[in-house]
This record gives sequence, structure tokens and C-alpha cells, in this order.
Amino acid sequence: MSIDKLHDKIRKMKNPSMLDLSAPADAIPAHIQQGSFVQNYSVFCRELMEGLKDSVPAIRFHFNTFALLGGEGLSALSVLLKEAGELGYYVVLDAPGILTPEDAQMIADTVFGGEDYPCDGLVISPYIGSDAIKPFINACKADKDLFVVVRSANKSALELQDLMTGTRLVHTAAMDIVSRHGENIFGKNGYSRIGAVVSAGAPNSLRAIRNGYKYAYLLVDGLEYPSGNHKNCSLAFDRLGYGAVVCAGASVTAAWKENGTDGTDYVAQAFEAADRMKKNLLRYITIL
Repeated sequence: MSIDKLHDKIRKMKNPSMLDLSAPADAIPAHIQQGSFVQNYSVFCRELMEGLKDSVPAIRFHFNTFALLGGEGLSALSVLLKEAGELGYYVVLDAPGILTPEDAQMIADTVFGGEDYPCDGLVISPYIGSDAIKPFINACKADKDLFVVVRSANKSALELQDLMTGTRLVHTAAMDIVSRHGENIFGKNGYSRIGAVVSAGAPNSLRAIRNGYKYAYLLVDGLEYPSGNHKNCSLAFDRLGYGAVVCAGASVTAAWKENGTDGTDYVAQAFEAADRMKKNLLRYITIL
């Protein structure tokens, strides 16, 4: 029921947003820098999760962010994922890179088949083809969700992902693969448990994917990039205001820096930034 959990929380909160906690080191205020970086980062994440739990429906972590911090980092990730779930968030984890079918199988077995990294949804790249998706299908048929990056938000994505292949763009071909594997794996809300990650900076792509793949749940990245904006993000939603969630990170988690303060009230400032994001999205989206 995972995708239904996200759908229901967005509907209840009237807030289609997700908070990305992959914060840079300089986003952590000085007053909580009292231990190791991992300890400080954990406090930072934990306090933000506590402060926004009643207003933001979903939280996102990146495996690589913690893995690069060593064993202590992965232990911290495991704890934070569990705590995010206990606080009621819909929890998304970005998986490590998938370069081989064996990588995909190992990640599926470890994350969806184990207890160390509890999450509702997992973000993966499909650019080794269907072999990247197949190992996750059984878990998606049960109660897990998969978000496949078909059009990333970085500036140079168009160099490969927007190339023509026959009559389709490369990222549209990737979306076809996602759609094919997501057939008949639906939540009660009518959206597939195998969805896609798309770019807020590519409005034509957003419009085409929403119109062409009506049952795909979309995770919108890149709102904070220069080419991204709230109006573009609205193209990912259906006419009822469903079917998508918009992710933001430093614009919320490091709002205290944007405001030029010392960060002692960083949670309150993050709350205000998250509320502004919600209001800006709701200028273009009506969630029934």
C-alpha cells in the first residue's frame, strides 16, 4: 500500500512536497556541530524531521551521501530511515548506482528484502535497461514502490536523455520501459507502484509524460535548479491534483543561510520555507 500511503498523506495535508535531506556540510548550523560530522548530520536530520512531520508528507535520503561517510554513516542512515517511518513520513531512499544486473539484484535483496534500510520507495537509474528494474518487481507487487529516473534535472541531462532514438527521445524510451514493467502493479489510487523521476526544468517532457503515461506516479526533481519552477511542476499532476510529488532540499533545509541568520532557529525557518513551497505549488494545483 506504499503509493497509497503517499497519496493519502498528500491529500490529507494538501501538500504535494517531499523533503530531501542530502544537505551539504555548510547547511548544518554551528550550534549543533559538537561531535563527529555523522553525529551532527544525524541531529540536523532528526530535528528537521521532528519539526516538519505534521506539514510535509514525505522525506528522502541518499544512500551514497551516508555510504561515503563510512560505516558510521550507514549505521546513521539505518537509524534515520527507521525514525522517519516512525514519525509517519513516506520514506524514499536513493539507491546506489546500478551498473550491472548483479548490482540491481543485490540492492533489491538488501533494501527491499532486508531490515537495515527500511523505506517505502526506492529511486534507481534504468540506463542499463530492463535488468535494472526486474529484480524489484516482486517487492512492488507486495507493498514497495520504485521511482525510476527517466529525465534527470541536471543541466547536462539533455546531452543524452533528450537525444532522438528513432521517433522517440531517449528518456521517452526509458519511460516506455518503466510503463511496461509497471503494468498491473497498481495501488488503490490507480497509480502504478513503479513510477518515474522527472525534471522540473523540462516542461515539455513533464507535459508529455503526464499526458502519455496516465498511470505513472511522478517524483519531480530540480525545483531548485535555475530552470525549475512551481508552474512547471504543476504539469506533473493530474486534473485532481494527484499523481506526483515535488522534491526540494537546501531551499528548505538551509533556509536559515538564505535568510542570513546564525541558524539557531533553522527548524522554524525550514518550516516557513516548506510552507512557502506548498503555497507556491498550490497556486497552480488544486488537490481535491
